[in-house]
Amino acid sequence: MSDSGQFMMGEHRADFPADRSYARNHMWAQPWPQPESGEPDSGSYRFGLTSYAVRLLQDVYFLDWIVEANTAVKERQEIGSIESKKAESDLFAPVAGDLVAINDEALEDPSIINVDPYGDGWLFQITPSDSISPLLSLPDYLLHLESAWEVAQRTIKGQANTND
Repeated sequence: MSDSGQFMMGEHRADFPADRSYARNHMWAQPWPQPESGEPDSGSYRFGLTSYAVRLLQDVYFLDWIVEANTAVKERQEIGSIESKKAESDLFAPVAGDLVAINDEALEDPSIINVDPYGDGWLFQITPSDSISPLLSLPDYLLHLESAWEVAQRTIKGQANTND
């Protein structure tokens, strides 16, 4: 079994570790602490932006949270925003639960998201209140990217049709 997947964004390749789940809003989720760490399972997940999202944003330079750690969040609730060379975007909780941690290092230096999106560039940690059913397996996320890429290309080219 492969330990990663990839998606071609024109000439650029976006890589995705197979040890995570993925959200339709282009975030990854990883159980935390990791099972091999020997620490007891907390039922929490760390979330971060996928390499697909980082590539579309290009050069993240600002991150802001409108919620604090130890706050209950709803699925799709706005929790913050991110700014980059290409865009300013709101960030939404991919699952409902308790937001138990925010990555202070990424808040202080958001460029870490560009350098290490699957490691030190994680964004926040949530203990889900229910199942993580909104999350996708890697193969399902890659299928989602195929349709999302068509929309992204139109948007990048300024040809998005607002009447769709």
